[in-house]
Amino acid sequence: MSRSPDRIVLAAVLLLTACAAGPSATSAPRPRLTGSDEPRELAVDQQVKHALNRLTYGARPEEVAAVIGEGLDAWLERQLTPENSPDSVDGVIASRFPVTRMSVRELVDSSPQLDVFLRRRRRALGLADNAPYTMTAEDSVAYKAMNDLGNRRVQQILSAKMTRAVLAQHQLEEVMTDFWENHFSVFRGKMPTQFTLLDYDRDVIRPRVLGRFRDLLGAVAHSPAMLYYLDNAQSGADSGQFTLADARRFVAARTPAEGERIRQSMLKRRGGLNENYGRELLELHTLGVDGGYTQADVRNAARCLTGWSLQAPREGGTFLFNPATHDAGDKIVLGHIFPAGRGPEDGEELLDLLSRQPATARFIATKLVRHFVSDSAPPSLVQRATARFIETDGDIREVMATIVSSPEFYRRASFRAKVKTPYELVASTYRVLGAQPDTLRSVGLAAQLGQPPFGHLTPDGWPDMADAWMNTGAVLARINFGSNVSAGRVPGIAPATWTFTRVPSGGARNELVSAIAHVVLEDELSPDTFDIMMSGVNPVAVRMGASATGTKPATGAELVGLALGSPEFQRR
Repeated sequence: MSRSPDRIVLAAVLLLTACAAGPSATSAPRPRLTGSDEPRELAVDQQVKHALNRLTYGARPEEVAAVIGEGLDAWLERQLTPENSPDSVDGVIASRFPVTRMSVRELVDSSPQLDVFLRRRRRALGLADNAPYTMTAEDSVAYKAMNDLGNRRVQQILSAKMTRAVLAQHQLEEVMTDFWENHFSVFRGKMPTQFTLLDYDRDVIRPRVLGRFRDLLGAVAHSPAMLYYLDNAQSGADSGQFTLADARRFVAARTPAEGERIRQSMLKRRGGLNENYGRELLELHTLGVDGGYTQADVRNAARCLTGWSLQAPREGGTFLFNPATHDAGDKIVLGHIFPAGRGPEDGEELLDLLSRQPATARFIATKLVRHFVSDSAPPSLVQRATARFIETDGDIREVMATIVSSPEFYRRASFRAKVKTPYELVASTYRVLGAQPDTLRSVGLAAQLGQPPFGHLTPDGWPDMADAWMNTGAVLARINFGSNVSAGRVPGIAPATWTFTRVPSGGARNELVSAIAHVVLEDELSPDTFDIMMSGVNPVAVRMGASATGTKPATGAELVGLALGSPEFQRR
């Protein structure tokens, strides 16, 4: 039977479309789960529970059964290749938080900070930027409206991050985003604009969390957030050092006298080298404190990065290389010579050098193993993850595949061995209860528990060890958080909707406890926690004087609060 030309054309179009959308065009390669066939101490269901607690923000209802049905390795591959499938949370974020689709410059234009607002007013009146100016009543009204709008938008930015943590299907991508934002930690209180963190999360960190470490390192090094936070935007050649601009002028000088004038101006230059970013780049971002570098390496690394600055940072400006501040002299870092007379390639070559150091591979592998396996970071796994980092030129996806398929990851000693940070606790509470975070208020819950988003003052980031999070005050706050959830005082969570807390009339209390433990604790209920839930009183909370304890709970919702405050739920 002959085929019409229209059908032939349509078939060709469909074929081309399918080829363009096929794996070879857009898909990430399958990760190498090197240890997937090695013996594991945990039973299959516990392997799944463990993976969900480490690689996500906690299992949502019935997710354990779903992953067992899919197969753990298939689920791991899906999580390690988020770019291969869409995530429904993207639509949620786009509709609920329109701010996430705007550029930083757009946001600053409509919601400038006070210094930018006043500078614009002066310029509108033909005044110099530093001229005296007193705000009028109209100015005050206009600025208040802009500031209120800006504050609401900042809340949207932070709320969007929590919403992703709770609702995203690509959970590992969210966990890795949080890991790298903590590794490359910046402080919200020292940003060039109140919206800079949107760019840092959306455009700098998130797209590269499972890519090559060098790409991530480079994106951070060019970011307004990092350049401003660690003062590199203001760093320049010391007095007496040739800048790239000086060197060009000196070479072009027509007479010795002109050359001498250039040299004299160099000696009078203000400002100078700031070592903050150079130091943290070596100590915190790449080599680690024991990475074998010297103070001379720190100083020369900072010299390599002079001129890496920002254009109009308070108005949403982006990276700018400034030859007038770049130190054009020769430098030596870790024995590697950077010849004189170059520009931004000094910094790029420095990042190349650092990203490929064995010390960097070991430092990053150790942090990843510590975060995803245990505080003790098993040396055998660190060694293999380090080797994989080196073999793949810093392919984070492949390093993670080595970790999550390793026998060390599935050891019984690793099960529930990590303490949740406040951010993880809040996100996992929403997820286990099948709830959605309130768009404006939920983001403050982690702050109330001691971990405000982007709120760590120093560049070393939030701690990743249990003892940093489990002091007396923190334990009490976590117990009270569980009580507040059960009482309906946490935004977005409605205890009245919890069907799992309803047992048939006359049902035994242990049936109710078991039903709650199935949902909240994935059936991982210790005898001590079982006794506490049966008695209805948390003795630890009573000793500490927690407000919502001391009487036997009459409802299933109150028992949920006890489960949320239990050691089992506080660990991942």
